Amino acid sequence: MQRASFHQGELQAQALAGFSEVGGNIYSAMPDQHREFFAGLRYVFVGTLDDEQWPVATVFSGPPGFMRTPDAGHLRISARRWEEDPAQAALVPGQSVGLLGLDFSNRRRNRANGVISRTDKNRIEIAVNQSFGNCPKYIQVRDLSAVEPGPVTIERLAHLDVAARELISHADTCFIASSSQAELAQGGVDISHRGGRPGFVYLAGNTLWIPDFRGNRYMNTLGNLLIQPRAAMLFIDFERGDVLHLQGTTQVLWQQSPDNQWVEGAERYWRFDIERAWRFVNAFPLRAQNVDYSPHTLATGLWTPA
Repeated sequence: MQRASFHQGELQAQALAGFSEVGGNIYSAMPDQHREFFAGLRYVFVGTLDDEQWPVATVFSGPPGFMRTPDAGHLRISARRWEEDPAQAALVPGQSVGLLGLDFSNRRRNRANGVISRTDKNRIEIAVNQSFGNCPKYIQVRDLSAVEPGPVTIERLAHLDVAARELISHADTCFIASSSQAELAQGGVDISHRGGRPGFVYLAGNTLWIPDFRGNRYMNTLGNLLIQPRAAMLFIDFERGDVLHLQGTTQVLWQQSPDNQWVEGAERYWRFDIERAWRFVNAFPLRAQNVDYSPHTLATGLWTPA
């Protein structure tokens, strides 16, 4: 992997974190292993930008094979687009996108970043600029089963209601979409996973505090946030199938913990100040049982007064 794989924000974040050397493999096209992985998934998380250049995020789902790769440089998603979803409505040719493929059955995940090359009613084709694996440390294994799909509705929230606050406060998994506004060959839009013990996201008013644990050291997300602090977050209710979407601005805390609290295992923290929120009711067509927490997750702590 060449240093040119990283944009200036990522290089700055690596330096601020004290990383003198970062190793790994970021490919300009999908290796066969990545192509096979995407083709076997039943869901994929996608981040992009809306008309006002705010990150937005969504999830597509379908039977294995709803994603396919006609060649190493292109990935196709064949799934119905729901135009009421701001993220799905923004998926038009020329738009920068980030994809996160994550298999909750085995903690494996791969990422792909690129640009939409063409669309039709039920298909999106992405020209891939970056393809790379990701650290599986904080992914919780879930036994997912399909349910009969029902109508999906959107609820725009003037403020976080009780259900939204409880979902965030008890979450062990969330997703963040961010943008580097850099050269597309070095990322563009990105969507990433965050995990921890239930309650690892600290909610205070309209601010979320998230501990940042040791990962692959790429610093894709935090590098993006140094350049562009706008971000989007997704929280999934795995019991009900609802998806909570938040937009907000961020700040990275490199040398301190927030509000005189700390989390065992956290190397740094970042905050997310909510600007807008909406909820997709019944949007995730899978339900989870039998959560198996990663050993790395169990080695982390919860919020404790310093």
